[in-house]
Amino acid sequence: MTKISLFDDMEMEDRGVSPVIGVILMVAITVILAAVIASAVLGFGSNVQNNAQAGVTVDSGNVTVTSLGSSTAGAYCTNTTDEYNSSSNLATVGVTIDNCDGGNVVAVTEDNSSTVVRTDI
Repeated sequence: MTKISLFDDMEMEDRGVSPVIGVILMVAITVILAAVIASAVLGFGSNVQNNAQAGVTVDSGNVTVTSLGSSTAGAYCTNTTDEYNSSSNLATVGVTIDNCDGGNVVAVTEDNSSTVVRTDI
């Protein structure tokens, strides 16, 4: 009598590889498609805003603007008698704002959004 075993068939060893690779490829394609569709529908990255950035140094209540971010128009002080005390008149790099004691330094972008960069000087 001949013993028949499923494991003796040479074709069975090769048949198990192809479905595994097929499933892995289908899952990968599904994940990539889902990511592409989600980014298109939800608009990831379309509404990124640039914050106002400014580097300042403070010396005895006087503020000197040392650097500005790429989209930053300038900076002003909220509590000063100096001319740079509102978003309509901004200090740029190298300008010193006098008598900013107790005020905040605010950086303003070209589209008029503002960010406080130094508080209570």
